[in-house]
Amino acid sequence: MFRSLGLSTTAEAVYRAMLAEPTWGVVELAGALGVSAGQVHDALDELIELALVRESGDRLRPTNPEVGLAALLARAKAGIARQQYEIEATQAAIEALAEAHGESRRRDRLVRLDTLEAVRDRLEHLAALARSECLSFIPGGARKFDAIAVSRPFHQLALERGITVRAVCQDSFRNDPETSAYTRWFSEMGGEARTVPLIHFQLTIVDSRLALLPIDPADPRKGAIEIHSPSVTTAVCALFDQVWSSATPFGSAAPIDDNGLEPPERELLRLLGDGHTDESAARRLGLSVRTIQRMMSDLTDRLGAASRFQAGANAVRQRWL
Repeated sequence: MFRSLGLSTTAEAVYRAMLAEPTWGVVELAGALGVSAGQVHDALDELIELALVRESGDRLRPTNPEVGLAALLARAKAGIARQQYEIEATQAAIEALAEAHGESRRRDRLVRLDTLEAVRDRLEHLAALARSECLSFIPGGARKFDAIAVSRPFHQLALERGITVRAVCQDSFRNDPETSAYTRWFSEMGGEARTVPLIHFQLTIVDSRLALLPIDPADPRKGAIEIHSPSVTTAVCALFDQVWSSATPFGSAAPIDDNGLEPPERELLRLLGDGHTDESAARRLGLSVRTIQRMMSDLTDRLGAASRFQAGANAVRQRWL
């Protein structure tokens, strides 16, 4: 029943038995459940890692399910919320592919730009045509310099024309001299910039009527697709507004939550909880592996954990996630 919370069948059976008979030891549990003592020991190790069993004197006691299982449920809910951003991005990508599939019937609603230069030229043209507002996602990591190279002429022309320009950058822009300088220039020109821990792909929206999405989110040099479909532009505008509302204005200190976590630390815990390595988390957050390792070491100490796995369990139990 609790597999969705990360609990195996045997571990769940042992936990239920311990709740019913708190004084039972390994032998009694194994006999009652028809499993070996080794399987009971493995299940107890799993329950300890999930904070569903704790030491009490010389015995192991089950945690109250209203506390222990509620913490696991909170982690599962956090995972669902974490996936929502990616689901909305996937929806936009699916609709873009659907538009590409019907290109022969809707040529006026989709244009393929096959090179970075073609994207840059088209953005400059759109900046000259924009009437009210231009919105952008600017990712970090290895893609940030290509993203800036494409975005700067577009932003400059739009801002010089008095167009409202809003951009969401990755938090790592704050720590890199080159990207930080770009964001300061953008703000000084009159643009509004905010940051979030993680941006999955580059995006440009003009007047809520057309959007440019990368053909390959991992490599903006492969070009972009210009989409005019109202269903797609409505979806990506809603995505932008959602991300913008939770982002931190550039120049303001990143908000620290009640547990003392900054947004990148919270995102790092989520990424590692999803199974990402230090290297993968570093690429996604646009930070160095050394910085990720230093952050993780600090988080492990603050959580009073002896391992990364225990840190994740403690983060859930202490409601850091």
